[in-house]
Amino acid sequence: MKENGKVTPRGAYPHVKRAGNFIFVSGTSSRRPDNSIAGVDIIDEMGTKFLNIEVQTREVLNNIDANLKKIGASLKDVIDVSTFLVNMNDFAGYNKAYAEFFDKETGPTRTTVAVHQLPHPDLVVEIKVTAYKPL
Repeated sequence: MKENGKVTPRGAYPHVKRAGNFIFVSGTSSRRPDNSIAGVDIIDEMGTKFLNIEVQTREVLNNIDANLKKIGASLKDVIDVSTFLVNMNDFAGYNKAYAEFFDKETGPTRTTVAVHQLPHPDLVVEIKVTAYKPL
């Protein structure tokens, strides 16, 4: 679903919720406003797909940043990250893209786990974050 060119939640939950100085961002994917998914490349005439973890991770983090900006925050305010990967073999590519957004010394804490599947078969990563931004 899209609302004014923006991705809207696919269920009864908000993308972002503030509780005092804390901001919680729901699990976010690389889904675009038109419901296509970033990082899905068709690689042959048979329709074989390559699911690019680096592209998807960048898109997820950009989507999270856009959601944070709706309430006056940004990725700089993120203090904790929880990441769900469908395949731990994607960890290196995920880590590479993640490092483009966060610094090892000053970035948020992070947990990464493998999950059986995500809400769409073309999704290989979902990320949820907690941010802290004083009112």
